[in-house]
Amino acid sequence: MTHAVLDDALFAAMESSILPTEQAESLPPLCYTSAEFYEFEKDAVFAREWLCVGRDSWAPEPGSYFTSFIADEPIVVARGRDGVLRAMSSVCQHRGMLVAEGCGKTRAFVCPYHHWTYTLDGTLAAAPAMEKSCGFDKSKASLPLFAVEIWEGFVFINFDREAAPLAPRLAKVTEILKPYGMADAEGEKPSGEQRYPWNWKVMFENNNDGYHASKLHQGPLHDFIPSELAEFPDDLPDDTAGYYRTNRTLHPDASFNATQRAVLPVFTGLTDDERHRMVFANLPPTLSLVMTADAVIYLILRADGPESHRVDQGVLTAPGSSADPAFRHKMAMNMQAAGEIIDQDLHVDELVQVGLRSRFAPRGRYSWQEGAQRLFNSWLVPRYREAWARQQRG
Repeated sequence: MTHAVLDDALFAAMESSILPTEQAESLPPLCYTSAEFYEFEKDAVFAREWLCVGRDSWAPEPGSYFTSFIADEPIVVARGRDGVLRAMSSVCQHRGMLVAEGCGKTRAFVCPYHHWTYTLDGTLAAAPAMEKSCGFDKSKASLPLFAVEIWEGFVFINFDREAAPLAPRLAKVTEILKPYGMADAEGEKPSGEQRYPWNWKVMFENNNDGYHASKLHQGPLHDFIPSELAEFPDDLPDDTAGYYRTNRTLHPDASFNATQRAVLPVFTGLTDDERHRMVFANLPPTLSLVMTADAVIYLILRADGPESHRVDQGVLTAPGSSADPAFRHKMAMNMQAAGEIIDQDLHVDELVQVGLRSRFAPRGRYSWQEGAQRLFNSWLVPRYREAWARQQRG
């Protein structure tokens, strides 16, 4: 017999996860494994928060579009003839068929099932043979539109069109990332997605975890960024939409390749001091960033189940980098090293998910080098608390 996992005791227990790092413990394991909790989380987090779906450059001209899928919601992002980027449901309002797949360029979205046709702003333009349907009003069958905001070149959508703006709640994060000039950075659209069999929060926690770096990644590809040089901000506002850590490096212009140094052009906005560190930033629940002196690796996480998610992984470089005839070879140096490090992380993430299913899974205590985990919890727990209170009020 299956028992409900959501109750007052569960949410009260989460309060210990947002204590100061030296006192805090990890979230209850069922937050990473339970289908019931994932359904709760879809309302508590994904239905109300700003979700990264791609880059503004992925739809550069009128008629261009790309699609995404987050927490069971198919999404299409398209640039209209007026140059405005819009996001909408890609679910046809007739019988539920998707009107768009992949990416490309189009004059309109035509449902392949019954040829209902939608303009680039989601308006239903044609519905064949519906003239005998009583009370059918074409103007009320447009694709649902979502709120859209562009931050540092990344496209964010919100299913709640009345949601508070994103950028003001990212002031501290924006300040620390400003030297990288991501809005103007170069980077091709990722060619394909990866799907991983573990909870999206496991991935987020690993991506900003300084504690494991000198252990799991020990060796010449990572030793120049030791765990003991991790630093965590103590001035993030309570309503922040993201968080970060910085990590000092043993030499300037450190980068992930066999030379340990930048081989691509260094971002010109970096000061001498900033060239002696890396930055790791998370904008939950969808965007994770790793910033080196010559490249930004980004991961767009798209939850699709209690124990699985999809990832779009891409790289941004300084403007003009790709003009170098050796760019492809230099990028390959970086990605070979990054790939080895990422493979180590992926192996650990998969086994962490296995461990979290165990009846012996702990609520572990944190090292000071895991300050980012406490920052993540401090983002999550209030949202869980508020959603549970809404449910209880009915």
